[in-house]
Amino acid sequence: MRETYLSLAAFAQTWGLLIFFIGFLGVVAYAFWPSKKRKKAFDEAAQIPLKED
Repeated sequence: MRETYLSLAAFAQTWGLLIFFIGFLGVVAYAFWPSKKRKKAFDEAAQIPLKED
């Protein structure tokens, strides 16, 4: 039982880190990939805190 837990924990730590790192890279690539459509949406979202209600 303990060996199963240790192997599962090692698998989750190794592959979990890899999956989250790939996801992080995907989010960063999405945010910085040049696109006029997304730039406009991001610029509008950046102005939301400055708008008066």
